[in-house]
Amino acid sequence: MKQNYKIIVEYDGNNYSGWQIQKNTSQTIQQKLENALTRINKKRVRITGAGRTDAGVHAAGQTANFFLDVDIPAHKIPIALNSELPADIICKKAEKVDEDFHSRFDARGKKYRYRILNSNFNSVFVRNFVYNVYKKLDIEIMQRAAKVFEGSHDFAAFCAAGSSAESTVREIYSLNLYAADNGEIWIDVIGNGFLYNMIRILAGTLIETGLGKRTLSEMEYILQSCDRNNAGFTAPAQGLTLIEVFYD
Repeated sequence: MKQNYKIIVEYDGNNYSGWQIQKNTSQTIQQKLENALTRINKKRVRITGAGRTDAGVHAAGQTANFFLDVDIPAHKIPIALNSELPADIICKKAEKVDEDFHSRFDARGKKYRYRILNSNFNSVFVRNFVYNVYKKLDIEIMQRAAKVFEGSHDFAAFCAAGSSAESTVREIYSLNLYAADNGEIWIDVIGNGFLYNMIRILAGTLIETGLGKRTLSEMEYILQSCDRNNAGFTAPAQGLTLIEVFYD
């Protein structure tokens, strides 16, 4: 009987075309993990992720599950996997789970963080993980604007073209901004699910508000319009990280 394993994965998305396997490239997180697991299992392994991060997006706590023909102690899975993976993908934790556990369908919510470096100069140490905004941002105005988007809404205005979602209604449990000591601003979003580029468009809209290009009164209009043309720009992928996936 095959054993179902749940793992927590961390990765730097800069060198990858996103999570999901694609026909025209082998540079995806899923492909690298499946290749590594297949070498361990000696037979083809398919892995399911909790979400499909886009090209250039990172993860500190992506969850995935897979079945192995061999029964390996859970604590040995990260060691075995990391010996087969490139340095920019790390398995941090593994556990055995019930046969019916599904990392995507069983997920109850996700937390993402968008990192902005609000500084005259970028940093060589964090440049691959932040979006550098040179002009001073008004964090207080951005926080007030962010509160408009909490709750259950139709987020069609914050969905990029090409989405295959049947419904554009999503619920944001919390949307908060924090000022870090190093000049970073964190936009932390927790919700039950997100549309294609939704968080990056939200981040772009809040950045434009913080720069004085948009007013607080516009936020409700943008949301209710359900028109992508009314929302802000899509903030760059390198600032976005999947922090955690929540389960019961």
